[in-house]
Amino acid sequence: MLKAYLKRSEFVVGLARAIRGLIRDSCVLLWLITRRKHFRVYSRTHPVKKLQLGSSKHSLDGWLNTDILAPHGSTVYLDATRHFPFKDNTWDYITAEHMIEHVEFEAAQRMLHECFRVLKPGGRVRIATPNLEVILALYCKEKTSAQRNYIDWVIKTLMPHVRECQDVFVINNFFRAWGHLFLYDKETLQRALHASGFRSTKFYRPGESDDLALRNIESHGREVTDEINQFETIVIEGEKSL
Repeated sequence: MLKAYLKRSEFVVGLARAIRGLIRDSCVLLWLITRRKHFRVYSRTHPVKKLQLGSSKHSLDGWLNTDILAPHGSTVYLDATRHFPFKDNTWDYITAEHMIEHVEFEAAQRMLHECFRVLKPGGRVRIATPNLEVILALYCKEKTSAQRNYIDWVIKTLMPHVRECQDVFVINNFFRAWGHLFLYDKETLQRALHASGFRSTKFYRPGESDDLALRNIESHGREVTDEINQFETIVIEGEKSL
């Protein structure tokens, strides 16, 4: 009885949220204090400067790996939706893999503007994200083998209890799961980069690039499978004009 009451108590719930917020704020303050040292050390030791946004647990060698959630080890705290703590024209490369869909469109636009600002002339940003067009195309009468394989994999991995209308469940799950807030098709993603200043843009398959520094840096294929990643992911690069 007491346990059930405490779970329903607005005071107890509010107090728990306040304590969690205080712990989170204290951690952020500590991360903000220590990250300057990480920035200085990285800048001193890496003549080619490469920044990863939203790295989670997938750190890239030779890159400054950043994230907003629980930075650890070599990962540094950075809220990519706010002003970046870097001077203009300081980075050669920036990448964000399966991250941009986790923030609202306006916040993502601020992030892309910041990417453009801090990149050197000739620098490149690389964004990998799920392809909305591919996901919506699953809702069709005649499906390709790739579409059937994708639906079968998602159902088996995430929703084994679903027996009927599986394509509907897969599509709905993609909008609700994993904290997705805005999904892009190619046109919307390209327009977002253009609006941020990137005039030269090009699409690639995951792992592919005309620039050696940007090849095979995606890790999402290890979380799912390479076949699934190739099916659902679009990759775009934008270059800051000289």
